[in-house]
Amino acid sequence: MTTYQAKIYVTLRPSVLDPAGTAVESGLKHMGHGGIEGVRIGKYVELKVSAADEGAAQKQLDEVCDQLLANPVIENYRFELQAVG
Repeated sequence: MTTYQAKIYVTLRPSVLDPAGTAVESGLKHMGHGGIEGVRIGKYVELKVSAADEGAAQKQLDEVCDQLLANPVIENYRFELQAVG
């Protein structure tokens, strides 16, 4: 078994409105930060997973993301894996 460090990024699909991103963008503009647009808010998760190989780790992470970490109807996810130890 190999242990992998996973960095998971979950973001709203481009077609889904992002009211939190809109609020942050508006706040930044009111604070005088011009030239900022298209703010989108997402989630970042780090975890370690032990698996026989990288393919098995990817499969397990796909299941974890689809079942718990992301809502596949409105969110996309991607992850990076790196073997540790």
